[in-house]
Amino acid sequence: MGCIDMNVAVDGLTARSKVSDLPDVKKPSREEAEAAVRTLIAWAGDNPNREGLIDTPGRVTRAYEEFFEGYNEDPYKELSRTFEEVSGYQDMVMLRDISLESHCEHHMVAILGKAHIAYVPTNKVVGISKLARVVDIFAKRLQTQETMTAQIADTITAALAPAGVAILIDAKHQCMTTRGIKKPDVATITTQFTGVFRDDPRMEARFMQMIRG
Repeated sequence: MGCIDMNVAVDGLTARSKVSDLPDVKKPSREEAEAAVRTLIAWAGDNPNREGLIDTPGRVTRAYEEFFEGYNEDPYKELSRTFEEVSGYQDMVMLRDISLESHCEHHMVAILGKAHIAYVPTNKVVGISKLARVVDIFAKRLQTQETMTAQIADTITAALAPAGVAILIDAKHQCMTTRGIKKPDVATITTQFTGVFRDDPRMEARFMQMIRG
């Protein structure tokens, strides 16, 4: 992975709260990261030099590059190419059932679920795949679901200036389903509504109805 950039601006604020106020952390080398994995294997009680584990540090490091590639990507760049030929379209554009894979910043275990996004364009639209990419970029970072929900909504609002944005994320957290309280059937739902979705209950109700299909 390249340099870690967590200071994406949204209306003068950072996309991650107060990250810019923290001192910079030097990114470890791949060798240092693999050594840390070997330490964790030994701490867990196994021998990192046995045949089945000898290549595990490298595999884990490569997996982390994939899990957290969102730190190297700019969500605003994904939304930078817009189209102004909306031909008078004034209703919501919705993406339903976007698969979401993230990691809890408290325990570094998986968050798995679906995101549903809608926005009402004013004078420009964006390719629908780009909205899904914005979800992926923020998901592929250490997250809380609440923060991620707000980041996605704020980014779409800042980049497209729509009449409103609606987002609902429905996900299960392995920090709750596989450890601790161990409640495997519990899902966490977070929402964010702006503009017409916040101000007009009928728009919010339509969004929720369309999620249900």
